[in-house]
Amino acid sequence: MKRLLWFVVALLVNLGIKAQYDVAFTNYWALQSYYNPAVSGLDGQMNIQGGYSMQMVGFEDAPATMLASVDMPIYFIGPRHGAGLGFMNDEVGLFSNKKIYLQYAYHQPLKGGRLSIGVRPGLLTPSFDGTKLDMNDSGDPAFPSSQVTGTGLDLDAGLRFTYKNLWYAGVSAMHCLSPTVKLGDDKTNQVSVKPLLYAMGGYTLKFRQPQFALYTDAILRTDLKEWRGDLTARLAYNGEKLHMYGGVTYSPTVSVGLLVGTTFHGINIGYSYEMYTGGIGALNGTHEVVLGYQTDLNLFKKGKNKHQSVRLL
Repeated sequence: MKRLLWFVVALLVNLGIKAQYDVAFTNYWALQSYYNPAVSGLDGQMNIQGGYSMQMVGFEDAPATMLASVDMPIYFIGPRHGAGLGFMNDEVGLFSNKKIYLQYAYHQPLKGGRLSIGVRPGLLTPSFDGTKLDMNDSGDPAFPSSQVTGTGLDLDAGLRFTYKNLWYAGVSAMHCLSPTVKLGDDKTNQVSVKPLLYAMGGYTLKFRQPQFALYTDAILRTDLKEWRGDLTARLAYNGEKLHMYGGVTYSPTVSVGLLVGTTFHGINIGYSYEMYTGGIGALNGTHEVVLGYQTDLNLFKKGKNKHQSVRLL
């Protein structure tokens, strides 16, 4: 068996599983509502977003993650309220974890900007497919021979301050309830999920030519024992009809990457390749695609709806 598969199997030893970090999307800056529920409905439009990440390409049973979400303002309550929902599916080897969630945010004008607070309840559904496990008929009860699944309640929360379209800063916490999910009917195995803290910020540098802008973003993830940081810079061209960007991303001791993206018929699409710097092959990095569509939902506004996602460009 491949080393990655044996790593997943080893997580089941001693009747417990230690959950991995949440997926570190290379395009975290384009999927901000996933990392901080306070972003929901912040820009006053409906945002439909999706992302797919294929990590450690070339390895058998390598991790793959899919994310789909939508958020929007709740105008029948008031423009200060936002809501959203989403679905995430994360797979590595024989282990998979699904998460479905709802989120709510409140936005308060403050000193020329907006202070936002958000909460996100959800359900975690981890599972392990023991039918594909070859243990040479060891009969060890710590390793299930069937597909086992469990469900647990999860809760995330976040806080963010946005100053016009110039800069933003926020903090969030995932898995605040530290859920432990029992797997299978006999509850022999379990998944224990630790809380994770995130800090995220960004600044937009504008040039004399209004079509050009430099977007910088940073994110820090930690469980107070381990950490990962990412820095990203994107040079964007926002013409009357053409919108595109190119950039680089860097995670100290982890990876470097390239990003490109454009808007096509109202759909924003971006691609990135992340190459690990820890000795793994240059061609065994992470391919990632993000999609976005944004439309104005305020039926009381005059004029046509606009279709441009500021999160991507």
